[in-house]
Amino acid sequence: MVRKVGIALALLCAVPGAQAVEGMWMPGQAPEIAEAMRKEGLKLDPATLANLQTAPMSAIASIGGCSASFVSPQGLVASNHHCVYGSIQYNSKPERNLLRDGFVAKTLGDELPAAPGTRVFVIEELRDVTAQMNEGVVALTGKARADKLTANDKALVAACEKQPNRRCAVRSYFGGSAYYLQQQLEIKDVRLVYAPAGAIGNFGGEVDNWQWPRHTGDFGFYRAYVAADGSSAPYDVKNVPYRPKAWLKLAKDDLKAGDFVMVAGFPGTTERYRTTAETKHFYSEFYPRQQSLLSAYSDQIIAATRGNQEAVIKYANALRGADNFKKKLSGQMTGAEAIGLLAKKTTQENAFRAWAQTGERQARLAPVIASLDAIAAEAAAARMVGQTYGLINRNQLFSAARALYRWSKEREKPDADREPGFQDRDERFVRERMVQIDRRFDAKIDRKLFEAALAEYQGLGAADRNAGFDEALKKMGLDKLYAGTKLGTAEARLAWMGKTAKDFEASDDTVIKLAVASYAHDMNLDAADKDRDGRAQAARSAYIAAYREYLASQGKVAYPDANGTLRLTFGQVKGRARDGMMVAPFTTAEGILEKFTGQEPFESPARQLDLIRARDYGTYASKALKTLPVNFLSTVDITNGNSGSATVNAKGELVGLAFDGTIEGVIGDWWFDETINRTIHVDARYMRWVMDKVDGAGHLLKEMDGN
Repeated sequence: MVRKVGIALALLCAVPGAQAVEGMWMPGQAPEIAEAMRKEGLKLDPATLANLQTAPMSAIASIGGCSASFVSPQGLVASNHHCVYGSIQYNSKPERNLLRDGFVAKTLGDELPAAPGTRVFVIEELRDVTAQMNEGVVALTGKARADKLTANDKALVAACEKQPNRRCAVRSYFGGSAYYLQQQLEIKDVRLVYAPAGAIGNFGGEVDNWQWPRHTGDFGFYRAYVAADGSSAPYDVKNVPYRPKAWLKLAKDDLKAGDFVMVAGFPGTTERYRTTAETKHFYSEFYPRQQSLLSAYSDQIIAATRGNQEAVIKYANALRGADNFKKKLSGQMTGAEAIGLLAKKTTQENAFRAWAQTGERQARLAPVIASLDAIAAEAAAARMVGQTYGLINRNQLFSAARALYRWSKEREKPDADREPGFQDRDERFVRERMVQIDRRFDAKIDRKLFEAALAEYQGLGAADRNAGFDEALKKMGLDKLYAGTKLGTAEARLAWMGKTAKDFEASDDTVIKLAVASYAHDMNLDAADKDRDGRAQAARSAYIAAYREYLASQGKVAYPDANGTLRLTFGQVKGRARDGMMVAPFTTAEGILEKFTGQEPFESPARQLDLIRARDYGTYASKALKTLPVNFLSTVDITNGNSGSATVNAKGELVGLAFDGTIEGVIGDWWFDETINRTIHVDARYMRWVMDKVDGAGHLLKEMDGN
């Protein structure tokens, strides 16, 4: 599959070999940065970090969109509270509100099935497959090139997944000039074990989001289960806890300012070396509108669910996601202006392009640069249309029907010829998506959100709207659309997965009719995207290859932009200067008392407050601070997708979990500056104190400490 490697991926980031902290490094690059890691304080042999079969890297996992780690030999998995939030929400009801009250499973039998679609992915291998991906590609362009890359991708994935219970993916590195296959064991039976009360796990809410100082207990636990023979299997009461190859040990040493820390996880995307024109497009057009749309969406959810506790629970996950992203975008736009991002990008780009225009390079690279710039402009226009067009998917049943109809159309082809996302390997994910809707859907609220989305969509020009969708919706109207569908239950949606395209086309279900009417336009968009992706990959891969030459000429070690694969990043526990003052790297429990108002988002369980007032911190207090640390700052380099990442000390022992960045530092997706970029971690000592003293989850601590 073409991974939007053209304009959608950033170029390349680089640091001199001796420079510290910047970089989301591939594990295999650890020997190249060994000197820098040792300089920061690493005690482990850096070469061990390149081995995915041994600790600590073999203990690192993904839970899809977030990172995680094994912390016991019984398959206990630690991640962020906001990463397990979907499962907390899914298991919540007004009469058993786990979002508010939290959850502790006292025994294995008390653990709850996670939300449908939840997986634990255990990293096994990252293998260079550049040669295989490039077979038959060089002479092609446009859609033909994209299709060939997709075919090569699917063949590699199919071969990898002949191994049972493996989930494999080919990812682009360095703008498509390199490809690696990531192989993971897919564990399908995942259960919710523990989450603190919302007043702990989300203390400060959106007010404190992306802010420092912070006092958030952003942690929670899943457990991975397998069949009795050790094989991955769907949920079954007879399944047993998975035994990982390795698990992280809890640190015994007192973590303090200046100490080495390292984060391992699966960062999503960074944009640090986009071109100047791309940067200007995102910050002057795309981000401002996206932030506005998300802000409006958040307000719409709040208004539509007000006074309806059941609806508040159903839409809690959607609301939290919208609020988090809109605040990040706001921070990015403010940060870009504060650091003069566009000027920095221009200087960086001009230096490279001046180099590219000298000697024999000019004839070779001038057409590449011209092509990339032209495609960037084309992609920018398409991106703005897609941003608005995609809003119609806020009708959840319509979105599901589109996926189901596409599923039926793809089933007419041999499996190898189907589009990624619609192959046999994807069936369980599609089914689970259909089931999830039940706990996250209310027809009256859905209609209000859809009406608002339609108002935005109808602002597109006629050429950019979907004529089939428009005509069908106008003919039936919204009353009939919602009254005339039977897709409101998981059972009904799942029944359509076995039907043919002709069955869909003959249906009188209003939502299905709307999906069928929309299909032709969607396929035209898909073909246009592939054509642009193919042309962009050809230009981008050549551009990046030249950029790597340029960096090598300066003696710099380069790391690829984040792309959802396993990376490691390192630095130190460190505060930062702000307004002429030094901000401390730790917050403490006493700060919770200072922020407490008794009202959301600054409320806390009574027991927690009593323990803090009594300074009853047990053995969890920091010797250096002489109190209980809650959160800490570090210079490690992370982005979205790193949420839940294990934070380890110089010995590879668990000292916390990464969960956020500072609002000043979110510009790090585009430009890293050690003076402002900071990662926020929940301190493992606070996690243990809450588990032991507040929530009575000491049995889990014994499981972890008994390793």
